[in-house]
Amino acid sequence: MITPLTPLDWKRRAIKYYPNKIAVVDEEKEFTYQQFGERIDQLSKALRKAGIQEGDHVAVMLPNTHYMLECFYGIAQIGAAMVPLNYRLAAHDLEYIINHSDAKLLIVDAQFTNPIEEISDKLTKINKYVVVAVDDQETSLQSEDYEAFIENTSEVPLPEVEIDENQLLTVNYTSGTTSKPKGVMLTHRANYLNAANFMYHLNVVHDDVYLHTLPMFHANGWGGVWAITAAGATHVCLRKVDPPVILDLFEKKNITMLCGAPTVVNMLINEPKAKEVKVTTNPRMATAGAPPAAALIQKAQDILGLNMIHVYGLTETSPFILYCEWKKELEDKSSEEQATIKARQGIELAFNGETKVIRNDGSEVEWNGEELGEIITRGNVVMNGYYKNPEKTAEAIKDGWFYTGDLAVTHPDGYIEIRDRAKDLIISGGENISSTEVEGVLYKHPAVLEVAVIAIPDEKWGEVPKAIIVLQPGSQITEEEIIGYCRNTMAHFKAPKAVEFVESLPKTATGKLQKYRLREMHWDGPKRVN
Repeated sequence: MITPLTPLDWKRRAIKYYPNKIAVVDEEKEFTYQQFGERIDQLSKALRKAGIQEGDHVAVMLPNTHYMLECFYGIAQIGAAMVPLNYRLAAHDLEYIINHSDAKLLIVDAQFTNPIEEISDKLTKINKYVVVAVDDQETSLQSEDYEAFIENTSEVPLPEVEIDENQLLTVNYTSGTTSKPKGVMLTHRANYLNAANFMYHLNVVHDDVYLHTLPMFHANGWGGVWAITAAGATHVCLRKVDPPVILDLFEKKNITMLCGAPTVVNMLINEPKAKEVKVTTNPRMATAGAPPAAALIQKAQDILGLNMIHVYGLTETSPFILYCEWKKELEDKSSEEQATIKARQGIELAFNGETKVIRNDGSEVEWNGEELGEIITRGNVVMNGYYKNPEKTAEAIKDGWFYTGDLAVTHPDGYIEIRDRAKDLIISGGENISSTEVEGVLYKHPAVLEVAVIAIPDEKWGEVPKAIIVLQPGSQITEEEIIGYCRNTMAHFKAPKAVEFVESLPKTATGKLQKYRLREMHWDGPKRVN
């Protein structure tokens, strides 16, 4: 007998075997697995009572709280799909995503209702708003409080839904390198196998205490929202990244595991308290979303005793496809050599499928650490495609292979290491920023004649956008005015952090902009991103 692969089965298992184990810690609140399961079921019944049927989409814009965790399970177990929203996006981005996703209901934290209030009259497909109240914050949305929403459901039976492992679990929007976000369709099966990789390769065990520093809306928390429940471990929620708070939690909650972009690692090791705190659990920390410098990994290990694990993937692959496997034979190397190896993207995970680096003709590059090619992958965790976008799907998936756009080498031991990105994507603190989107905003400014936006190194964020501008003849404008203009037009994290005014931009004989020449001025060697 074959049963569908769905991470929802892990919720059933956790309640069966660990009903009294603490499942979720959210500031002063704690829920056992039994209590967590009851709240999930209440949410499922409330959604059905509100008219949400199997196959419908529910948008969710929440920070890392127990409410967010409840939504992942409560929406999925009635056969609906969740649309996690990045609460850092500007109102016009959210308007496009919510409408494009066909979401019928929106669950939003009161802290993030302002942009929704701006666009609510344009969200014609949303039939109901549910607001998670924070400190009695008020909203002009015609909405229902989350707790009231799930409370009066005793008379509603829990829907019995037969889950197909290939049906949608979530639709995760990624901006990629175009101005229009794309909805990545991820299935129950893909999330199950990604979470299985999370458990196996990050060594998740029942006694782990996992800190959600990574925003759960990012590719479903990289699988942590499912994998921790699967082991019956404990979720510790964190509304926002606050280094002193995180270091306190290491001690108070005995955190054993966390995930986050290198930006978070950098913030932790540069927090003055890092040299005072006593971290006794030797936490494992998976890092991805941007290139972790070897020196950063070494400091994390030396200062905080973090056991760093580098993983690599994309939203389109659920997300993991590579991890930097650690072997005992590497223990004899110096700490600097170990950090250099740990900064590589690594090898295939156990339950994914195949990943390799290829030449333009489709053949695999030599395993010599020198020949550059593109990373492609196929297998269990690759998306079903982009929602309502067959053209972009066909561009990304060819002959069953997903083309990542990342350029890399393969070392003699099989470890893949990224050297550049085929697309001009900027990854700042784990957030994707389209250079063409920023350029599109700047080209609307009357003083701008030509512009190129590139990534430049940044100690805190890994890399940030820089705008290099040729002004219209006779125009005068300052760096501060350009940055302010962008911040007023788009999400603040997308706005350039630096501006340079030049007489001309480097181009080919045919007029094509040569961004690589601009990047070379700011990067020591090839730009490495992932």
